Amino acid sequence: MKTNEELQKDVQDAIKFQPLLQAAEIGVIVKNGIVTLTGVVDGYFKKTEAENAAKNVVGVKAVVENITIKYNNYSKTDSEIAEEVLKALNESWSVPKDKVQVKVENGWVTLEGELPWNYQREAAKSTINYLQGVKGIANHIKIKSEVQDAIEKKDVEKALERHWSINADDIHVKAEGSKIILTGNVTSLYQKEEAGKIAWNTPGVWTVDNKLEVEYDYSYID
Repeated sequence: MKTNEELQKDVQDAIKFQPLLQAAEIGVIVKNGIVTLTGVVDGYFKKTEAENAAKNVVGVKAVVENITIKYNNYSKTDSEIAEEVLKALNESWSVPKDKVQVKVENGWVTLEGELPWNYQREAAKSTINYLQGVKGIANHIKIKSEVQDAIEKKDVEKALERHWSINADDIHVKAEGSKIILTGNVTSLYQKEEAGKIAWNTPGVWTVDNKLEVEYDYSYID
């Protein structure tokens, strides 16, 4: 049995372990495996670091992120942010040139367009995580694979079996044209996201519907 207080301490310790975060900035509230993060930070990347740290803690079923970004004595116009975003995307070797459209409104960056691989979409977002002035990122880039071959269900299943942290026997894979559907159970948010990434890496995939549920063998008590 694991109490809410024990899980709260685990998440707090995970955040403290991140060199880019100061634990005092982030508040952690836990109820029945649902973790809510609060506080004020001075960079978008700190929000993502805190969220990722919480997701990787065993026992966390969901993360609610209510962290606010406040740049101390520092501000940029949306035009300045847009220029820096475009420059960063252009300099990234992982992002195809002139394939991503950018919109900035009140510090929030929206990415749109079509790319052939999911790793390129993820790279587009991570490339601008550390830019000053960015308050949030909405990644609306769609995947349109250049590979036209039918997706082989067994290719996804074998890839899942190769991953050290995933029990592939508990995951069911269904292929529908260019879409992969994942159902079943995993024991952490980390495993759920890793399974989704593996499915996205399959040649020919345009869409992944990750329906995996996070379950644990123990219960939460107060």
